[in-house]
Amino acid sequence: MQAFRLPEFYLSYPARLNPNLERAREHTKTWARRMDMIDVPQHGVAIWDESDLDRHDYALLCAYTHPDADGPELDLITDWYVWVFYFDDHFVELYKRNPDLAGAREHLDRLPAFMPVEGPITAEPTNPVERGLADLWERTVPSMSADWRRRFAENTKHLLDESLWELTNISENRLSNPIEYVEMRRKVGGAPWSANLVEHAVGAEVPAEIAATRPMQVLRDTFSDAVHLRNDLFSYEREVQDEGELSNGVLVFEKFLGCSTQEAAEAVNDLLTSRLHQFEHTALTEVPQLLDEHGIDPMGRLAVLGYVKGLQDWQSGGHEWHVQSGRYPDGGGGSVLAGPTGLGTSAARIISSLVSTAPQRMRSYARTPFQPVGHVPRREIRMPYPVSLSPHLDLARERNVEWARSIGLFTDIPLVWDERMLRAIDLPHCAAGLDPDATAEEIELASAWLTWGTYGDDYYPQVFGHSRDMAGAKALTARLKELMPVEGASPVIPANALERGLADLWQRTADPLPVDERRTFRDSVEVMLDSWLWELANQHQNRIPDPVDYVEMRRRTFGSELTMSLSRFSHGATVPPEIYRTRTIRAMENSATDFATLVNDVYSYRKEIQYEGEVHNAVLVVQNFLDCDLDRAFQVVHDLMDARLRQFERTVDVELPALFEEQDLDAETRATLTRYASELQDWMAGILNWHRECRRYFDTELRHNVPLGIPLPRPTGLGTSAARISWDPVVG
Repeated sequence: MQAFRLPEFYLSYPARLNPNLERAREHTKTWARRMDMIDVPQHGVAIWDESDLDRHDYALLCAYTHPDADGPELDLITDWYVWVFYFDDHFVELYKRNPDLAGAREHLDRLPAFMPVEGPITAEPTNPVERGLADLWERTVPSMSADWRRRFAENTKHLLDESLWELTNISENRLSNPIEYVEMRRKVGGAPWSANLVEHAVGAEVPAEIAATRPMQVLRDTFSDAVHLRNDLFSYEREVQDEGELSNGVLVFEKFLGCSTQEAAEAVNDLLTSRLHQFEHTALTEVPQLLDEHGIDPMGRLAVLGYVKGLQDWQSGGHEWHVQSGRYPDGGGGSVLAGPTGLGTSAARIISSLVSTAPQRMRSYARTPFQPVGHVPRREIRMPYPVSLSPHLDLARERNVEWARSIGLFTDIPLVWDERMLRAIDLPHCAAGLDPDATAEEIELASAWLTWGTYGDDYYPQVFGHSRDMAGAKALTARLKELMPVEGASPVIPANALERGLADLWQRTADPLPVDERRTFRDSVEVMLDSWLWELANQHQNRIPDPVDYVEMRRRTFGSELTMSLSRFSHGATVPPEIYRTRTIRAMENSATDFATLVNDVYSYRKEIQYEGEVHNAVLVVQNFLDCDLDRAFQVVHDLMDARLRQFERTVDVELPALFEEQDLDAETRATLTRYASELQDWMAGILNWHRECRRYFDTELRHNVPLGIPLPRPTGLGTSAARISWDPVVG
């Protein structure tokens, strides 16, 4: 029986075929044979024969995904893809079918020697993977900048190294949760690596000053996610049924959602569509502003436009190759796509795909805000870690009110909070649970940071959201950033409570730090400030975010980068910076943060949906994405919450000790990281406890949470009169 029928894909532009296809086919077969990739068994195991290479037709893939490349460039790009698919199949046959972690690690540890960012290759290749990588690296990097070489080397290393993550899951028969899967699939699947090659193919690098910005990162991530999710749909039978693979989005959704394989395939396709919609949204609305804000010159703008077009060509061409390639017989899912197929027919599917995916796009912009919320079906939240509170809590409460009064928070115009609201929110109670062993001064400072961040998170939508004053929000954000000088004094004189609060907190927090840590801390605060602008843009457009973008941005709006930075500084210099960048530590931090943000979204649902007209809430995002009822959306969010908590537990219990051994860390470093894990346990337990006890989200208190002194628009239009029945008494 077929596993499922392939869904109708979103295709917004036609595939085009490079006229140099036959040349690339002939060249790459000769090259692969010279690298010993054809008819040369490895350790007695056959990897490819000539018919495999012919049937998979990677030259066709590259001719579709790089339609405008000249002959020599298409040859080079095709060789890269032959190499990466050979690496994947070689890894499967030698290390996955009969899991061999030690052999896989030894194999992967040698590969960085064949892609030096600076200088020549000095290592001697011993197998086709190493031989091919060395040859390709020397043919590719001379024409590119050092910045591009670093990015390409890093993404190539991720593609190779994270194969161990897949292998570990197979060894343990462990299926990842959806959030973990999307994050890791980007690295394992290699699409960020493909995006780097797009720059090479179109002969235009993304300017270094914007390469790391959010819009460019979103373009890479959405491109990557769409490429991988599409591949998951086509490769399900090959990977899951033949290779025993667990890293497939259809399987992940099927098990997590508890649905049929067909329903899981439809959900994966919906996420693929959502990611492509996000790509288009970013390219059309965020990238032009980015180019203006950074003053990118005409050549740089042309490079970015060429890059965006190259990514679009890759999407449409990659889809056409999946349809035609022999690597995925019968269309991957066991069925033949309806409608015309073959060269020149992809355009015929565009209208149908636009029509079929229009409801999903329209739902994201069509929500009526301030809808009354009935029964909220929250579930009990599991928390395996005990809650402890600082003995300095009562003192911190009073000092926090004094601090808020000193910066003018209760007298500022417009008035967002008053003293009653601050006491009801009780942020020192949160701080006392996050770090129960902190000194009185540390609790006081943490309480002030929580107060400032929460106040700012309320201030932006209330002051700039309903007035649609994006220019004012950007101007304030720029001033706030200037209030955080890495060296010297700020040129800005604080003019409101938000500015006075940050100026005071920056001085108290940053002054004792070394310059490099001060710069890192400033970056973490700026990440949160910029995320507030992202929320405003969605609010102005009445746009419910794409689910992946929401999860990743929610970490920023929640201020987790700021929190993690402060925690790391307290560790001193005992942990090398590169250890913090490992997958294990990032997984520990991200899973803890995601648990906390989902807790917040569950508790704040009524406040945000009914009283604030918000679009940034995980329950709403899930409901919109799955097009399901409220009870189902809450269930999915609770399941995600628990899945992230379980991932945190596994990371601490299994992966952290493994990291200690792999990196041969000394006793002091191990103790620091073990303490860091304990701090994150306190952090999660403290956040959950605060939500359970804080009056901010109690139904009886919600009428006090409407903005003070700021007139809000009431819902209007068909069907909204009922909403005003519950709204009128609240405003009054």
